[in-house]
Order: sequence, then C-alpha cells, then structure tokens
Amino acid sequence: MKPFSRLLDALSYQPQRNLKIRLLADYFSRTPDPDRGYGLAALTGVLDFAHAKPALLRGLAAERVDPELFAWSYDYVGDLAETISLIWPKAGDEATPHSLGEIVAALQHTSKSSLPGFIAAQLDRMSRTERFAFMKLITGGLRVGVSARLAKTALAEWSGKPLLEIEEVWHGLTPPFLDLFAWLEGRAGPPKAKGKTRFRPVMLAHPLDEADLQLLDPKDFMAEWKWDGIRVQLVCENGERRLFSRTGDDISNAFPDVLEPAPDNAVIDGELLIIKNGKVESFAELQQRLNRKEVTSRMKQERPAGILAYDLLLDGPEDLRGRSFKERRALLEGFIVRASSPRLNISPLVEFKSWEELAAKRAQGTEDGAPVEGLMLKRRDSRYEAGRITGLWYKWKRDPHLIDAVMMYAQRGHGKRSSFYSDYTFGVWRGQGSDRELVPVGKAYFGFTDEELKQIDRFVRNNTVERFGPVREVVHEPDQGLVLEVAFEGLQRSTRHKSGVAMRFPRINRLRWDKPPAEADRLETLEKMLAGIENGRA
Repeated sequence: MKPFSRLLDALSYQPQRNLKIRLLADYFSRTPDPDRGYGLAALTGVLDFAHAKPALLRGLAAERVDPELFAWSYDYVGDLAETISLIWPKAGDEATPHSLGEIVAALQHTSKSSLPGFIAAQLDRMSRTERFAFMKLITGGLRVGVSARLAKTALAEWSGKPLLEIEEVWHGLTPPFLDLFAWLEGRAGPPKAKGKTRFRPVMLAHPLDEADLQLLDPKDFMAEWKWDGIRVQLVCENGERRLFSRTGDDISNAFPDVLEPAPDNAVIDGELLIIKNGKVESFAELQQRLNRKEVTSRMKQERPAGILAYDLLLDGPEDLRGRSFKERRALLEGFIVRASSPRLNISPLVEFKSWEELAAKRAQGTEDGAPVEGLMLKRRDSRYEAGRITGLWYKWKRDPHLIDAVMMYAQRGHGKRSSFYSDYTFGVWRGQGSDRELVPVGKAYFGFTDEELKQIDRFVRNNTVERFGPVREVVHEPDQGLVLEVAFEGLQRSTRHKSGVAMRFPRINRLRWDKPPAEADRLETLEKMLAGIENGRA
C-alpha cells in the first residue's frame, strides 16, 4: 500500500504532464504484480467495490466526528476522501502491513456487515498519506491529474510498446492486468480479449481554414455533414454489443435502444443523435440522455436514439481499416441495407464538384434544416488510422463564432447561485509539445440549465487543484478537464489577457463531456477569426 500512497501523493503535487508520466513509469517498473496492476486499475477508474460506497464512509466519519463539523469541513474541502483523511481523529503513525492487492481483495470480498470494521481499523492504523490513498481508492475519484490516456501513455513510454497497440488491447483486459504487464515486459505475446468487445482508437480530423482549400483538389475528397451529436463506435462481436464514446468510455447503459437491434460482427463509426419520426433533433435533446447509468422506457420513447454511420471498420472477420475511405464507404452502404436496423442509418454524402459549390451547401445546411455543425472532408484514398493524421480528414464548421475551450477557473455566483460555482474562466491552447499551455480567452456565467449548473458545480468541487479565496482552479490537462463549447458575438484585441484576445458576450453553448481537453481549439483559430473581422472592417 505504501508505494501506491507515495505515488498518489507525488502526483497530487506535480502539475507537469511529462513528470507525471515519469512518476507512473517508475511505479510500474518498481512495483511487483499484482499491486502495480491494481494501481493502474485505480488510476484508470476500473475498480469497483460493491459494498464500499461513499455513504458508508460518511457514516463512519459521523461516528467519530461531530456531524456538524464534518458537514462544514466537507463543504469547504469539497472532496469526501480528502475530508475524511484529514478529519479522522486517530492520527496513524505506521504503515499498514497490507499490500495494495490485499487491500483491494479485502474491499471486494469482505462481507457487507464486516466491511465498516475493516475500513475503520485501517484508517486508525494508517499514516495520513496512506489514509488519503485508501479513501481515494474506495471513492474511485483519485483527482490527481491522471487520465486513462495518460496512464496508457506512461505504459507506452516505460515499455517501448506503441500507444496505439496498447489501446487496441486495453478494452478486453481486467485488473490486475497480469497478461498486459507480461506483454509489456516481453515475457508473453499481446493479450487476447476472447469473448469481449474491443474499442478501436478513432481517426480524427483537422480544423479546416478556407485558405487551405486552395491547396486541396476537390476531386480527391468526399464530403458529409458534421452532425451536432457525439461521435461513437458501435462494436458488435463475439456475441456482445457495446457502444463506446470517442475516448473509449462504455456508454451502453445510457442507450440500450441503440444496441437492441444492432447487427452482429461489425464495428461502426458514426454519430449518436436523437432521431424522432425521421428527424434529427438538437444536441440539447441528446444531452438529456448522456451520463446516465440507466434510462426509463418513457425517456427512450420521448427521445429515441439512433446512429448515422460514417464508416465501417469491421465487417464479419475482415478488418477494413487498411482499405481506402471510398472502398469502406461502398461497403458501408451495402452493410446498412443488409442490417435493416431502425436505429442505424447512413450519413449521406454531400455531392459537389468545386469548393465554391460545397461552400454554398455548407452555408445553406441540410435540406430539412437538421442541426449540423458544418462539413467533414475525407480523402477518398485515406486508410482508417488512429489519431489526427495530417492531410486526410478535415472538419469545416459552419459557425465561425463557436469554439471549444477548456475550463480553467470557477467562482461562486451571486444571489440564488451563491452556493454554486457558476462563473467560469476558460482558455484555448497555445504552443506545441512540452511548451503547450492553456491561455484564458474569456469568462461566462450563463447559457446552461439549472441541471447542467449542478453537474458543473459537482465537477468543480471534485476536480479542484488549487484555491484562491473564492476562486477554484480546476484540473485542465490535455487528458483531463471539462471542455465547454463557447458561443460569442465577436473578438477584440486585449492587453489584459495573456492570450492577447478577448471575446464579446461569450456564453456556454453546451458541455462537451465527450471531448478530451487536448482536442479543444487553439489560439491560432481565434487569431485567424480576429484577422478576418479586422479585414472585414477595413
């Protein structure tokens, strides 16, 4: 347990991404099995303890500490694990004799009636550092600035295995990952995920500047609408069906209606939308179903979900990713006809012969007025390659005054919002590689519903990394944070902002829980917008 607690303590005080990776790599190299595997599982959020729940921890704390004092402390700290580790009355001064693997086994297998006594005994014995790690392990929210992607990146750098190969096998594995570490250390071949569905890392697009069109030949590209939903991957293989987000999170429980009529032995890349009576609804309708552990029959009826398919990655036993997009598209069209699923249709191509013709269609939108963000351009000969490959796929948004930014700071509101963190400062990326940083470009305090406010407030409290009086700094790493789609009326130059630009009348257009911060917009995007505005005035 001690190595894991030391790791969490070190990660908590280390803001630099590259140094976090070094800490993780050192932990994986020095810690034996199965402890390092359980440590990896805790960091990536795949551990679950049936009876060790937050309510049990609050009850234990209430037995040892005045409930009023605990409530005030919890409100101030904002994190249950941290609050209990600090307020627990008996100051432990020794390391627990149990290893991390033994602790995990006890939490998983100790009876419900005996578990409170086991947890209390461990808290009494543990040092404060171990106590904090123990509480984080149980609550499942480590909040140390390490995402699953960052942990896998550390595995790749430590072992020398390509990150994409690790991601390919990741979703069929279970803790303590003995076969994964055997492969990473060269003691065995790649893990086999028999009887499991497997997520494939997705191919991404580059933002398109209209000036770039002069360098591209329209004959080399095919175009389709960029729908206003979320990117998903429908995986149907080995008798199982799963729906994954673009980052590999399993969202199947929130959309069982999509899975029920899904075809067998296929992997489909597409856009998840609410499609009612053949009409694509707004993102706000889809948002009502996101992040739910289960949905009611009424919700499925009122907001029926469906997928508009972009790509076919697997058809039966054949992996199609090595084929050209033109070939995959033709195979997808035939597949959709054969599947004949009411929840699965094909995203139509937008025919064009010149960029001028395509630009006009982009400005006009779909014939039925369905909500779209713009267009996607894909090279006809492009293979399906994970990541953002230069020159192959482009996204051409319709509205130049919508950007994806990352929340950096939050402040309590006023009046009826005084108990919520409702005022947000957000930023975009500047620089490259290790010099990449977020720079603030604006603040917003409206545009979201009361329910969304509660969700954001919970995120702020659970992801605070620093406090400055009434202001909280929230985690904003490339792999972890909250992306906000921000709408604004204009841009102007600013000497007050580190970015050099400021937005006019910004508002939160929607929350992008599905999008990793690394994919938020860059400062260059705003600078190009500003240059266009200034040239237009001239």
